[in-house]
Amino acid sequence: MGKQPEFARMKFYCDENLCIDCNGCVVACKEAHEVPVGVNRRKVVTINEGIVGKEISISMACMHCADAPCEKVCPVDCFYIRTDGIVLHDKDKCIGCGYCLFACPFGAPQFPKDGAFGTKGKMDKCTMCAGGPEETNSHEEFEKYGQNRISEGKVPMCASMCSTKALLVGDADEVALIKTYRAATKGKGISTQPMGW
Repeated sequence: MGKQPEFARMKFYCDENLCIDCNGCVVACKEAHEVPVGVNRRKVVTINEGIVGKEISISMACMHCADAPCEKVCPVDCFYIRTDGIVLHDKDKCIGCGYCLFACPFGAPQFPKDGAFGTKGKMDKCTMCAGGPEETNSHEEFEKYGQNRISEGKVPMCASMCSTKALLVGDADEVALIKTYRAATKGKGISTQPMGW
């Protein structure tokens, strides 16, 4: 047997030392994808709020798990994992049962309505700006899933708008290298070149 090809494993990482709870990532996501009211593909969670020196914030969304629990419990198989590791879903298959919401440890699946089984509407979640199963960059894809920035070679809108660069996205190995570098140089002054827009 030949060696399996290696694909990028796309991941998000939020550096809690840099996140300032500005919610710029949340607003950028909602604006870019025209997300309905009540649905938040991304949220900022603050731990130890109000306790000086212990307060930290972190931007959370779908973590695009390698072994996604949402995919495992979906009775209609609306979830699929791309070769680059991005977990997407097909809204045409979704029946709004909510099993994915109960299975997800991050609370990523969102529904436009409250209610019992099947009355919640079609599930929505972070797509890492990779669209959906429709034709790439088509009107139908935008209407259901929002912008497909990945196909254009761009990073997701939330990460591109992060003013402190706390929110990183990309190949898991590259993101890990950046995190390691930041940890090793912490407290040593400015160690990187200024980033231009």
